[in-house]
Amino acid sequence: MEGVLVGARKAGSTIATWVVTNGQGQYSFPRERLEPGTYAIRIRAVGYELQSTSVDVTPHSAHLDLQLDKVTSTSKLGMQLSNTEWLNSVPGTPGQKSALAGCVNCHTLQRVLFSRFSADEMANVIQRMTRHTNNSSPLHPWMRPAEDFPVSPPSPAQIGMGKYLSSINLSSVDTFQFPLKTLPRPKGKATQVIYTVYELPRPDASPHDKVFDAQGRLWYSDFNSQFIGKLDLKTGKAVEYPVPQSRLRQTAQGGLQIDIDKEGRIYFGNMSQMAIVRFDPKTEKMETFKHPMAESTYGDGHLTMIDPAFQHVDGKLWVNVAYATGGAGGTWQVDLSTNKWTHVTYPPGSPDARAYDVVADSQNNMYGMGMGNDKIWKTDGKTLQTVWYDFPTKGPGCRRGHIDSQDRLWCGVFQGNRLAMFDPKTQKITEWTVPTEWTRPYDAQFDDKTYLWTAGMDNDLAVRLNTQTGEFTEYLLPHRTNVRQVEVQKSGALSSLWLGDQHGNTILRVEPLAP
Repeated sequence: MEGVLVGARKAGSTIATWVVTNGQGQYSFPRERLEPGTYAIRIRAVGYELQSTSVDVTPHSAHLDLQLDKVTSTSKLGMQLSNTEWLNSVPGTPGQKSALAGCVNCHTLQRVLFSRFSADEMANVIQRMTRHTNNSSPLHPWMRPAEDFPVSPPSPAQIGMGKYLSSINLSSVDTFQFPLKTLPRPKGKATQVIYTVYELPRPDASPHDKVFDAQGRLWYSDFNSQFIGKLDLKTGKAVEYPVPQSRLRQTAQGGLQIDIDKEGRIYFGNMSQMAIVRFDPKTEKMETFKHPMAESTYGDGHLTMIDPAFQHVDGKLWVNVAYATGGAGGTWQVDLSTNKWTHVTYPPGSPDARAYDVVADSQNNMYGMGMGNDKIWKTDGKTLQTVWYDFPTKGPGCRRGHIDSQDRLWCGVFQGNRLAMFDPKTQKITEWTVPTEWTRPYDAQFDDKTYLWTAGMDNDLAVRLNTQTGEFTEYLLPHRTNVRQVEVQKSGALSSLWLGDQHGNTILRVEPLAP
């Protein structure tokens, strides 16, 4: 069997190594990746399972043939499906499936499809789900402030969605009334890869963003809890630093973007606390800079994106505040030395500039992007004047992105299943369509050589694009992985990709072996 992922984890270790079988069903681990010891063996191959298996590795080579059992139960197969495979399987209109796809922000679609709620019960569930914050999870079901959601019957749209979901779940049947469609296993170049999976110390850890420092350490933000973490890639040891709270009326905890400045200081967008957190790894001193409306504006306002990468140019950084009431939403330019926050405004009649992500170029100008429009916009760091650029394909725009060494912006067109690149020299946007439907690229980063990397929340695929040839390679991840941000490690002959599983306590490295 080609394309079976095989993982080995030493007893007592927090690091697992995964490889993929080739066209002859053979697999092998590099000798330097597995020191002597007893290893538990796992596989990933949809439609198959492996009984509990272990092997002793000695200084000499070890050999282990794996006999896989075919899954015959529909329920077992359903528990193996990725969100994309569920979306490909269930009946429904594109609008219904898009609404269903919104559930994966907080949990997998197994939770929806295996439920037994009737139409009325499901409408109530949907109504309740709208009150959860965007960083909720089954372990941390954070709620929005109650005053924002007065008690009322479910809306007509919620009732309609309840009817749809109850028609495809197990509310009236014991088995699914539609065929379960699976994606093909990896083959060819997609099998030539090594994965390294790091388990974080807290079972409820939710790594969202990642960034490397000059010493090669990986820093990560936690989406559900008040921590920033540091991961030693050689030992797998993680150290976490608690982030203080001051906006205690907000029950939701956690942060979104984490980034680093030229001096090596770590910056953290502390969402519902409406604050920038700056951490100096040398002194382990943590500073908090509150948004000017943090005390007066409660509601659903949260500070999400932050880019200090070129703060050294003019002493300012860029911040985005989303879903805020009272006028605090939008993009802000911040001078932390004076704690001056300047709200970016636009002339009457300007196109929509409600950003999801903001990134800075080498002159510390800001690029904004949002899923709900078909434009990218650029705000001058000195004049705060903004120019908009149209996507060739109308409809949804980018969700998140990165600037490369040539000041080009690369980003993921989440709802459009595309990747995009804006070149400021030509002022043109180039687009590529991702091969697998429902990949929904969340973010994208170029390796400054040849390859553009992305991944999404739905199909557990890391995707690499050869920008010179247009060739896509899709790497199936070792386990179900809710990806929000991508971080490309550009060193070495081939770049590699680092991902955080926002629904699990792991960080993964995808290391291709073939160009």
